[in-house]
Amino acid sequence: MSDRPAPETHDATDVFVGHRELLFGIVYTMLGSVADTDDVLQETWLSWSARTGAETADRIASPRAYLVRIAVNHALARRAAISRRRETYVGPWLPEPLVEDAGTADVDPVLREESVSLAMLVVLESLTPLERAVFVLNEVFGYAHTEIAEIIDRSPAAVRQLARRARAHVRARRPRYRAHPRVRREATERFVRAALGGDIAALMEVLAPDVTVWTDNGGNRRAGLRPVHGRDKAVRLLTGYAARRGTQGLDLSYRRVNGDDAAVLFQGDSPYAVMVMDLTPEGDRVSDVYIVSNPDKLTHVHRDDEDM
Repeated sequence: MSDRPAPETHDATDVFVGHRELLFGIVYTMLGSVADTDDVLQETWLSWSARTGAETADRIASPRAYLVRIAVNHALARRAAISRRRETYVGPWLPEPLVEDAGTADVDPVLREESVSLAMLVVLESLTPLERAVFVLNEVFGYAHTEIAEIIDRSPAAVRQLARRARAHVRARRPRYRAHPRVRREATERFVRAALGGDIAALMEVLAPDVTVWTDNGGNRRAGLRPVHGRDKAVRLLTGYAARRGTQGLDLSYRRVNGDDAAVLFQGDSPYAVMVMDLTPEGDRVSDVYIVSNPDKLTHVHRDDEDM
């Protein structure tokens, strides 16, 4: 497995805190929502503290395995509530972006390796909850099928079947190879300059012919109620928005979002929108644009001194 060992301690609180980062990563990748992830971790803590008592975790042979099992099963139960909310959601739904603070370039490489892009989270939304859990545990966090079988209470054979279906589905929708980070950064900056400036020629140059633009505002701001497909329609949408809204009063900050370079717009001290671009495998064109401006999904985004 790729997760790092937690500090050696037998205090129940310290054990939980030592594994919280791992638990957050697993649950967030299963749910795509920071708020729901925080709720699941609270439920996990309550289950853990009730099981261990206030003094010690000695009675549990493998605290890591026990905590992951609790968290994963609470997350699976949470999916039903998320699905009900999605039924009445206004416009396209996108995962809640994980935005790194400015000046955190030296993020632990292990954590960055386990970051799942916003584009991948969109693909994972099309899996069943069990397929997604198996894919996340196996492909992202390196758990063996036998370990996953114990976590979700299924046979190893059933887990292998779920893993095969999930991998086939993801590989059919995601390119196997991704462009170099430097190329991605350059393409991201080219797109942002063109989009915010309403530069039609530059947008036609940077957008792939079959580009899709997703705008998630939850009904709070004016945006498309459906994804926009095709370069011509995408250019009209982006330039029309730039002409109506412009960039007056908005400040741009380049941040890493879910491990990738992206753009964050601020209005004063408040986040206005997060723009994430996915590129063609060659890295020379933008294949998908994800714009999250729903204020409820930006509550964890903060403006830093480096943005001023």
